[in-house]
Order: sequence, then C-alpha cells, then structure tokens
Amino acid sequence: MKALIIDDERLARNELRRLLRAHPEIAVVGEAANADEAEAAVERLRPDLLFLDVQMPGRSGFDLLAALDPVPAVIFTTAYDRYALRAFEVSALDYLVKPIEPARLAAAVEKVLAHPPAAPSSGARLTADDRVFVKDGDRCWFVRLGDVRLFESEGNYTRLYFGREKPLVYRSLSYLEDRLDPKTFFRANRKHIVNLKRITSIDAWFGGGLRARLEDGTEIELSRRQAQKFRERMSL
Repeated sequence: MKALIIDDERLARNELRRLLRAHPEIAVVGEAANADEAEAAVERLRPDLLFLDVQMPGRSGFDLLAALDPVPAVIFTTAYDRYALRAFEVSALDYLVKPIEPARLAAAVEKVLAHPPAAPSSGARLTADDRVFVKDGDRCWFVRLGDVRLFESEGNYTRLYFGREKPLVYRSLSYLEDRLDPKTFFRANRKHIVNLKRITSIDAWFGGGLRARLEDGTEIELSRRQAQKFRERMSL
C-alpha cells in the first residue's frame, strides 16, 4: 500500500517514516511539507493512503482534502487532539496524536490493512466507487460518489444530495459533468446531474421530455434534448 506523509515539520516526517519501517506493508512513496506540495504529490504518485497533518502553514489538511478528487484513505496526524472529533466526523481511518506511539500506529495500520481502501481511479473520470471530500462551513464528509443521488447547480457552486445531507461545494456543474463517469451520472437539464442508479421510475413529460423520480421522491425533468440522449443511452 502506497503512502504519502504530509507534515510541515521535517522531524515529524522523519519520525513517522522511521516508525513505519516496522510495517513493510506500507510503502512510503513521498513526503510533502504543505498542502501545495501535497496536492502535486498526490496527482503524481497516486498514493492509497495519506498520513496527514491538520495544522500547516497556508492551507490546512482539511483544505487540502477539499481540493482533491478522488481522495485517498486518510490517517490524521497532529499535535492537537481537539481535532479528533472533526476527523472522525469526516470518516478518517484513524487519528494519531503526536508524538505518535508505536502501539497506536500499529493499531492504525492494522485497521487500514483490515479494510483496504479502493485504489483511486487514475483516469480522467470519477467513478461511483471513488470518494470525494466535501467541506461546507465547519462540516466535512468523505462521500462515495455512488451515494450521491443528485447534483444541483447554484451558480458557481453545486449542491450534493446524499442521505439526509445536502452540502454546497465550490465546483460548477459543468466542471462536475466533465469529471463524472457518464455511465453512472447523467446531465438531466441545465441545473441537474442525476445518478442513474438512483432513479426509480421514468414518465413521459410535456413537449417530448421525460420526468425522472429519484429514490427519495425528488422529481427531475429531462429537457427534450436530454430526454432524447437518455432514451439513446438506456435504449428506450
């Protein structure tokens, strides 16, 4: 499993790398001292796992995750335990407080190996199995894209609907359309992208259009033009 260490303190990076020598299943493929370096390293190295500090000069660890898509698995490493609750709210695999104890690191590695993360897709498209990090105000989530039933445009922002949540992210709908796998996600109209696997029924609608009903009861109109594309896609 390929891991990237992200921490602004060189001594902390060196110590974690030393501790990880006891765990040959984890191959450290690189280091980064800030979010900018880390973002470039993730793109270049495609790690499966991040050991991520929270407080760093410039952008924080949470800010870094919000800029990545897809997002690898994450184990937070920080000197501030007050971030623990927030880390687990975003479904981090584990949370290690510095100085890191070998026993705690061993437990975290065991957890990773017991539930290995899906490898981030290396292609241009994001699949249903890819995870993204969503940050809306003080709330954060790791979201499997297959769990998102609807993307709704709000200007330069997009609202994601999954479960009972509907956070707003700074991504345009056009950007997401270019990144999402068209086998799973379909541009229904100017304002919406729907998850095809979350559609429960399709009805004829005015002017040659269609109306899709999602699993939560939401109804989305497909414009005439998009309805024709939908029929071709689904062989209707």
